[in-house]
Amino acid sequence: MPTAVPPVRGLRIPGAHPWLRFALRRTGRLLVSLWVLVTASFLMIHLVPGDPVRAALGLTAPADLVLARKRELGLLDPLWRQYADFLTGLFHGEMGVSISSRLPVAETIAQRLPATAALAVSAFLLSMLVAVPVGVVMAVLTRRGRRRRAELAFTGTSVVLGAIPDFLLAVGLVYLLAVQTNLFPVAGRDGLGSYVLPVLALAIGPAAVLSRIVRVEMLAVLEADYIRTARAKRLTALRIHLAHALPNAVTATLTLGGLLLSSLVAGTVLVENVFAWPGLGSSIVSSIVAKDYPLVQGTVLVYGVGVLLINTVVDVALALLDPRSTIGEG
Repeated sequence: MPTAVPPVRGLRIPGAHPWLRFALRRTGRLLVSLWVLVTASFLMIHLVPGDPVRAALGLTAPADLVLARKRELGLLDPLWRQYADFLTGLFHGEMGVSISSRLPVAETIAQRLPATAALAVSAFLLSMLVAVPVGVVMAVLTRRGRRRRAELAFTGTSVVLGAIPDFLLAVGLVYLLAVQTNLFPVAGRDGLGSYVLPVLALAIGPAAVLSRIVRVEMLAVLEADYIRTARAKRLTALRIHLAHALPNAVTATLTLGGLLLSSLVAGTVLVENVFAWPGLGSSIVSSIVAKDYPLVQGTVLVYGVGVLLINTVVDVALALLDPRSTIGEG
């Protein structure tokens, strides 16, 4: 006799509550991190020893000029009012005025941000396009201790390339591919050829590190039970590796890829100065030298927001690929 089915009293979607908790946690962390970043960038000018306006205008600047510039920047107001005005300005897309150029900081950043973003994204894509195939191929070739010499050569090369600082690699690339061979331009942003050297300088190290991690993840996946089952079904090696093994090795790679993009954004500061790239990296160094603290403040804020947003996007992507990551978190 068939068992009676109890009536359905309400529709419940499995996983709805964990997803809601995940969204609230991530949103809360992002907002708190943004508040800390904004507050720290605001206090930057006030914690710097000395008088930033006097330092920017020079020691011989007249006192009335210094006083007028401070009044123009709002530095004579109480600290709480300056903080409130700073927050209000950010909500309206304003970041103050540069001390040296007297141009809006937001305008300067808007002019230079596309160059930095293009450089970081290009380096990220190149790193992923190189690291994932190389890591997968090396995992397949060196599985279960095979081709020991190839494994040692791959590990040694990736360790060396991953340990070279970006700026040192940039200088070496300039010497080899620009000065000696004149294949690519040394500096500036003019055409696709100008992207080659700075993108390589940013991408080589992360690609080497990430390829080793992809290999380790792929080796673990290739020993899983479902891969043995796929082999027992006599599926082709290409299908096993691409359709069954690779998607399950992507989760850790995506996590590290997000961290990689964050580091690439920060790494543009040194590389841009080596290649005279007209981005935020070269701008922040020149503004530090000129003691233009409002511009430094705005640039640091943009870098920090970029890193926070990248990390949040990675968390969401991981949750979509592996919903179990949204469950069990405190």
